[in-house]
Amino acid sequence: MVIIFFIFRRRQKRKRKGPLLPEFHGWFSDSSPEGSKHEREDGDTGEMNSFALSTILVATNNFSIENKLGEGGFGPVYRGKLQDGKEIAVKRLSRNSGQGLVEFKTEVRLIIKLQHKNLVRLLGYCVKGTERLLIYEFMANNSLDTFLFDDPNKCKELDWAKRANIVSGIAKGLRYLHEDSRLKIIHRDMKASNILLDDEMNSKISDFGTARIFGGNQMEANTNRIVGTYGYMAPEYAMEGLFSTKSDVYSFGVLLLEIISGQRNNRFSYQDEPQNFLFKAYQLWKENKGEQLIDGRLIQNFPVAEALRWVNIALLCVQEDPQDRPTMSNVVFMLEGQWSSNLPTPSEPPLSFARFAVFSEQTTTTDDASAHPSIVKDLTSSTTTSH
Repeated sequence: MVIIFFIFRRRQKRKRKGPLLPEFHGWFSDSSPEGSKHEREDGDTGEMNSFALSTILVATNNFSIENKLGEGGFGPVYRGKLQDGKEIAVKRLSRNSGQGLVEFKTEVRLIIKLQHKNLVRLLGYCVKGTERLLIYEFMANNSLDTFLFDDPNKCKELDWAKRANIVSGIAKGLRYLHEDSRLKIIHRDMKASNILLDDEMNSKISDFGTARIFGGNQMEANTNRIVGTYGYMAPEYAMEGLFSTKSDVYSFGVLLLEIISGQRNNRFSYQDEPQNFLFKAYQLWKENKGEQLIDGRLIQNFPVAEALRWVNIALLCVQEDPQDRPTMSNVVFMLEGQWSSNLPTPSEPPLSFARFAVFSEQTTTTDDASAHPSIVKDLTSSTTTSH
């Protein structure tokens, strides 16, 4: 049975807790001249372009269906070509999406501050009337989920070496966000569809509309507005509104298990039987059968020891207590085999929350899910099914 979460009425939007983003000093208004440029705020010598709407309409052939690359949580994404021949990807904010002007501003402001090879590069933006557009570098191979889940033939192209490169890129990109950039960024919506692949199959983290900045020595925050994708959400975030870098670590663990198995977390089956994704992965690992979790399309073409190490790392990331989860720096060390001792033994993942993972792959925005204990109880007592 498909469980639908959005059955409770939206409550009045409450004030967000935690650090607020600075204002945009006149950006994103119709008074901003189209085609203007703004200096990046991180000292980078590049500039942020304000594109004219007419330029984007020409580039995307008026947002034609032929140019549509896919549908994100906050709206469709289109392929385009500028007059100079440069290919772009245009994210068009849906007027009915959960992402409002605040999230739009957040995404632009964060990305222009961040510079890393495993983060998607934002080229500019466009705001005109009700149109809000983000213009990105074009990723020739679209998103990771299209390879893993949407096309069996494409999935066969993801041999172990390619998967290892993708996993490493995601981990290093997250490490940068959490520890190496001058801002501490919590992404809050890490999932396969938010990992883009360039023409060399290098992975780049995208979609920062739900991200939050942590200031100073801040370790966690609480919110009444839950945003993200169920199935990837850490239990403390989905049910209590608490998020931190360890929330992203949890999401990475789920994503790593998806890359290992080639299956969606909410459609996982083992020996043709629907199973609880995290619990089954833990059970197989504990019984020394972790290799049975590996995507069968790899046809034995993978190093067993490395595969088992990946499963171990993923299970460490999805432990129920956030303090038990590793940092992304430690995850990178583990993935690269630089961990000086044996990997720690993971505890059993949160079984009750794993049953929560029965939702679609769409980014969700809700008002304070923890304020609806009866619904949370219903969800955590349900069996896992496909949707």
